[in-house]
Amino acid sequence: MQIPTPDGQADALAVHPDNGERHPGVLLYMDAFGVRPVLEEMARKLAGHGYYVLVPNVFYRQGPAPVVDLPEHITQEARPAVFAQVMPLIQAHTAERALRDAGAYLGFLTEQPEVAAGPVAVVGYCMGANVAVRTAAAHPDKVAALAGFHPSPLMNDAPDSPHLLFPEITAKVHLGIAESDMTPEVVGALDKALEAAGVEHTCEIYPGTVHGFTMTDTDAFDAAGLERHWERLLPLLESALGTT
Repeated sequence: MQIPTPDGQADALAVHPDNGERHPGVLLYMDAFGVRPVLEEMARKLAGHGYYVLVPNVFYRQGPAPVVDLPEHITQEARPAVFAQVMPLIQAHTAERALRDAGAYLGFLTEQPEVAAGPVAVVGYCMGANVAVRTAAAHPDKVAALAGFHPSPLMNDAPDSPHLLFPEITAKVHLGIAESDMTPEVVGALDKALEAAGVEHTCEIYPGTVHGFTMTDTDAFDAAGLERHWERLLPLLESALGTT
């Protein structure tokens, strides 16, 4: 599937129930390792709960997925070599590019005949959580639920830090944070920033987890963390969007 964007064509994966009905839309942003079988599995699970799930290759400017060659399982030892390949792609995916793409992705998603009318959800993993925040803030009328798991830093001193966008968000929010990613103080500051912005939200550290804990094809995977992720994500989507 190809999504027209201001900068070209983004290849994407789309999964939905094949029952001839219309379903709430979910825009799922990939982690830094890109669109691959594990993300297709997650999209299919979401679709099984009654959603149309769109997973764009946000690195499409550098080529179709898979943009880099990945091992079948990303071990701790392999991570430095893999990150050496993906870091230039991450750095090239600027906030400006992400925002241009977000409008195209949301427009494409909501125009699909299998997608129900009304707002959608945005879900992101790792760097995708950062992009999800920017998407929800830029399109508050279109995004009713936002979930980010093991997010890349959302609060920093940069003038375009994602947390500065919280006042623009009207979606219900859940942030599922790896225990090794942020200190309780940073998580507390995120929580306070969301509260001050009036965002209905939950911010939670998932015990015993490291960055990437939802991804079954890496050594970072944590089964309990993934299960907790589903236990938080599915009720969020149901409360914000409902199922058909």
